[in-house]
Amino acid sequence: MLALKVKDVKNFMSGFLAGSLFDPFLMVEGTVVTSITYNLDGSFNPHFFTQGSENVDIETYDYQPWSDTKASVYSLIKGTNPPLLMRFMLELKPEKALEMFEKSAPGEDFSYVKALILNIKYENGAITLTSGSSTSTFVMSHDADNIWDKNIQKYLAGKGVEFEIMS
Repeated sequence: MLALKVKDVKNFMSGFLAGSLFDPFLMVEGTVVTSITYNLDGSFNPHFFTQGSENVDIETYDYQPWSDTKASVYSLIKGTNPPLLMRFMLELKPEKALEMFEKSAPGEDFSYVKALILNIKYENGAITLTSGSSTSTFVMSHDADNIWDKNIQKYLAGKGVEFEIMS
């Protein structure tokens, strides 16, 4: 697990809500607190898209892609006052996780990893990011977590997100 503090909040929020910064992720859940609190469940409902149609071909995941969700989230917060709090749990798309593991540790078996998670929290004008993983069984090794932590830092730096590691 890794905790990061984002240095440039404005740049990050632009990439998060309007750019493609987190397009390789799925939204598991979120909370937005403005004058009211919105609790968002990212569970994907394919029946919404297939109502009355027999030949709809859509890519499905367990959760909604962030790229399809961010505009709705932005519409909840736009205005003169920033939100009091935003929390999101994003999951790296499974094919991206597999690609990352194959590139970082060829031949290793990471089939026990169910999800690679990135928690994003905005509060009091600051953004913190926390990495994590979900596994299908208990494992002693932290290899998957270490690879994820290293790769999320590399990914963010490559996208121009400045951050500092929190102790």
